[in-house]
Amino acid sequence: MVVDFRKHPSLLHPLTISNSPVSNVDSFKFLGSIISQDLKWESNINAILKKAQQRMYFLRQRRKHGLPQELLVTFYTAVVESILCSSITVWFGAATQHDKHRLQRTIWTAEKIIGASLPSLQDLYIGRTRKRAENIIKDPSHPAHTLFDLLPSGRRYRSLRTKTTRHKNSFFPTAITLLNS
Repeated sequence: MVVDFRKHPSLLHPLTISNSPVSNVDSFKFLGSIISQDLKWESNINAILKKAQQRMYFLRQRRKHGLPQELLVTFYTAVVESILCSSITVWFGAATQHDKHRLQRTIWTAEKIIGASLPSLQDLYIGRTRKRAENIIKDPSHPAHTLFDLLPSGRRYRSLRTKTTRHKNSFFPTAITLLNS
C-alpha cells in the first residue's frame, strides 16, 4: 500500500522482494484495524459497526431473558464497548462526524436496551487517550516518551507544533492537550 498526499505523485515502479512481485492494495488490515490508502477510517468504522451490531443481538437476548441491569451494563462493557473502542486512540481524531454519529447511535441503542446511562464515544476516547498517555509518560523506555516534555513549571506539557489538521487531531497532540487541561 502506498500513502502519498503529494499533488503530483510520481509513478512508482513495481516492487519485488526475492524475485517475487509485491502487489499494491488500497487497504490493509493491520493489528485488527483496516488502514486505507488515503488514511480515511470509514472501512474500519464500518467493520467496527458490523461487529458491534452482531454483539448487540446478544445484549437484546440477555435483556429478554431478564438479566439484571448491572449485569447488562457489565456485558455491554465487555462485549460491545470493547469492540467500539478497539484502536480508538488511532482512528477517532481522523473519523468524520458522520462516522462518529453512527458509532454513537449504537451506544444510544444499548442505553435503551439496558435502561441505563452509558459513557459517550467522546468520553470513551478521552478516557482511553488520557490513560495511554499516562502509561507512555510512566515508561521512559517507550519510544514516544520524549514527546511528553514538561515545561519548567512542572505542571504542563510542551505542546507539539502541528501544520496540518490531520496531525493536530492525531494521538500525541490531542493527548498533550488533554493532559494540560
